[in-house]
Amino acid sequence: MKTLHDDRLDEKQLSTRTAFEGRLLHLYVDQVKLPNGNDSTREYILHQGAVGILPVMEDGSMVFVKQFRYPVHSVIYEIPAGKLEKGEEILPSAQRELSEETGLTADHWTRMTSIVTTPGFTNETIHLFLATGLHQGKMHPDADEFLQVEVIPEEKVKQMVLSEDIFDAKTLSALLLYFLKKEAC
Repeated sequence: MKTLHDDRLDEKQLSTRTAFEGRLLHLYVDQVKLPNGNDSTREYILHQGAVGILPVMEDGSMVFVKQFRYPVHSVIYEIPAGKLEKGEEILPSAQRELSEETGLTADHWTRMTSIVTTPGFTNETIHLFLATGLHQGKMHPDADEFLQVEVIPEEKVKQMVLSEDIFDAKTLSALLLYFLKKEAC
């Protein structure tokens, strides 16, 4: 992921303090100097990063997981995904998450992009991959994960995006890139 700077826009950190340390999230409050010379406060969450995988079957169907997401109080369709473990490399994390959540392994892995999810308050970066050459194995989700795997034909996926049945940002990002690259070929 590229990092861009512009002296007319960059903010300078003056101080930082930890407001909360959780298992997944770490909340900080910083004092910053704005480009106009004024001081301000920034609250933000540090996140260790994550991976998301768009598994595409030989016939073009795509593999999704459905799960209840507590913060939005809804069951949603998502690509398989999960957080990076401490010290874990990105591709092995993607391979682990695909296997855990779907039981699938893949012969071919293509890095699609990295996205920042909500840069207004977190540094969470999700690294997106395309997985093809899929082989079915046995799911082994985390003890607190309850998932349903669904294989959906490409045309139905497009309809689900347009009807807002698929509304998860990482999933929409992966699908957009996949369809754009497919169209360009």
